[in-house]
Amino acid sequence: MTFNGNWKIDRNEDYEKFMEKMGINMVKRKLAAHDNLKVTLEQTGDKFHVKETSAFRTLEIDFTLGVTFEYSLADGTELSGSWTMEGDMLKGVFNRKDNGKLLTTTRIVQGDELVQSYNYEGVDAKRIFKKY
Repeated sequence: MTFNGNWKIDRNEDYEKFMEKMGINMVKRKLAAHDNLKVTLEQTGDKFHVKETSAFRTLEIDFTLGVTFEYSLADGTELSGSWTMEGDMLKGVFNRKDNGKLLTTTRIVQGDELVQSYNYEGVDAKRIFKKY
């Protein structure tokens, strides 16, 4: 499967601006920008197992495409939503539990990179990962 593998953060684009829009305080934004995030993705059919390891936490998530689940960001923001597959792109649509606002995220493999894009209230950001 395209997404399977171990991915390590390589660089960010507008990530701090995105986190600011999300309401994350400056100290947490600075730390998150250098979190050394590693993501392991395992896809079996329409089921995914994701392990996220960073300087702050290790989290394992299992989800099935199209099935709503609960998720908590590293800063404690709680979300509810689901992932779907659109062609070769994973698309996540999540509602924040605290304010009901929409957060969308996509994952796509381009060459040897996993590009994770975010949109929240008109602010776009990307985190680009390399296989390791």
